Amino acid sequence: MSLLSMDTDVLIVGAGPVGLTLAFDLGRRQVHSTLIEKKAAPEFLPKMERCNARTMEIFRRMGLAGEIRAAGLDRNVPMDVYIALAMNEPPLLRLPYPCVAEAQAQIAACNDGSMPREPYQLISQYTLEPLLKSAVERLPSVTVRYGHEFLRLSQDIDTVMATVRDPDGRIVEMRAQYVVGCDGGASAVRKQLGIQLRGEGNLLRLQQALYHAPDLYDRIPIGGGPGRGRHYHIADAQSTFLIMQDSTKHWTLHAVVDEAGDMTAQFERTIGIPVPFTMLHVGEWKQNLLLADHYGAGRVFLAGDAVHLVVPTGGLGMNTGVGDAIDLSWKLDATLRGWGGPNLLPSYEIERRQVGDRNVGASRYASLGRRKWRSQYRPGIRDATPEGQATRNNLACVANVEQRKTNEMIGAELGYRYVGSPVICEEPGGPEHLFREYVPTTWPGARLPHVWLQEGRSVHDAIGDGYTLLRLGGSNADTSGVERAMRSLHAPFDVLTIDGEASRDVYGYDLILVRPDLHVVWRGNTPPGDPAQVAAVATGHALAR
Repeated sequence: MSLLSMDTDVLIVGAGPVGLTLAFDLGRRQVHSTLIEKKAAPEFLPKMERCNARTMEIFRRMGLAGEIRAAGLDRNVPMDVYIALAMNEPPLLRLPYPCVAEAQAQIAACNDGSMPREPYQLISQYTLEPLLKSAVERLPSVTVRYGHEFLRLSQDIDTVMATVRDPDGRIVEMRAQYVVGCDGGASAVRKQLGIQLRGEGNLLRLQQALYHAPDLYDRIPIGGGPGRGRHYHIADAQSTFLIMQDSTKHWTLHAVVDEAGDMTAQFERTIGIPVPFTMLHVGEWKQNLLLADHYGAGRVFLAGDAVHLVVPTGGLGMNTGVGDAIDLSWKLDATLRGWGGPNLLPSYEIERRQVGDRNVGASRYASLGRRKWRSQYRPGIRDATPEGQATRNNLACVANVEQRKTNEMIGAELGYRYVGSPVICEEPGGPEHLFREYVPTTWPGARLPHVWLQEGRSVHDAIGDGYTLLRLGGSNADTSGVERAMRSLHAPFDVLTIDGEASRDVYGYDLILVRPDLHVVWRGNTPPGDPAQVAAVATGHALAR
């Protein structure tokens, strides 16, 4: 066994979507980082299948949205959700949702701040991971090493030493200034830190299978069955759930069955007619609602499923992890470059753990909704009797309320706001945190709402990767004090003057200071009385008074 050594600024453990997002964002900021992954290569396994609106906004700012949309589901394919008895029978309920093309048209026609800059995108994790891997490997400042297993770490006041096993079985000692564990729910990095996950575990055990059924999408609707869409919930006693993947040739099925081998017959029952298919993978998974006690310790941080595990209802798992990555990335960059103050990196846990907590709650809310309508199932639901019809009607009526809780989470996606952060100039009070409704706001800590400057160009598109002071509504306020204060700290900083009234009407203030991640630091109609204090808070050099 030989002992090797290598150095890096940031060592990222785990090359799922969260670790890859972090590696890419650090790399485009020219931070030297190393990404290690125990697997030899990305695997063709069923996992997440949708980037939500906020995640697509983030990928847009990273320059990746176009590639992701090209690789994902065609923009004209319907995104509807159905409740049905089988794929060859009339649906009990249809919940219509716009395809990407329709959603883009709705966004283009709206300028009141209530819409995202980017709509969602259906893309399977087994498509997204190789795409992100390829993008990361294009960056000269990032080293990517698959087949490298994290074993343990130790840290002191200046560095972290990680012990890693390479593909040849050799032990590699890797020295980093910071380590980030993006290594999933069973995170070895989290366990090394002794951090616990707490909450509700093992709520339900299901089998999940991936099928190649190249003719199925073209056969929809089958024999009067539901139309084309992305999700098909089967009203039965097994919680059967069929999901279309991005190619429309692959499908995943979830069901409560006794054995993995039962998933072949379960797929056939769900489809209802003979369709050629191959089962590519099957495995058990458990529903969990868990949150870590902490998001790191010392120079080691945790992100993604390593710190929050949710039920897929609501689609908040991977998407919350991407938010973790983008919050941590710019703060690591700032600290490594020397302009980030001592409060900046500690703010990561303060900001993101509250979002993790709220999203665990949102997932619970959606999951309870799904359980409620599924509890209306009765064995006689197919009977051609008044009782059977009443069961079908009742289940559809309850599902029309409760299933929407899963599919309509725009408030959780766009409306999260950082409360009690040491790098936000807080105001007393604040708007309510809503799961299903998004109300645009510039309240400090909130994401800056998207508003069009001109056709095809958003305020989001005009803001760079540093801090930006927005001057709105023709304000002639003297902002030189803020400019001097920010630049004296050597933080990347720009002033953006926006003359149109639409932005001022939505944002409600003449002056707004925005961070690199588009969250509002401070707002006012006149410059702050102590611009040096605002700059020091924003960059982590002082606490808000």
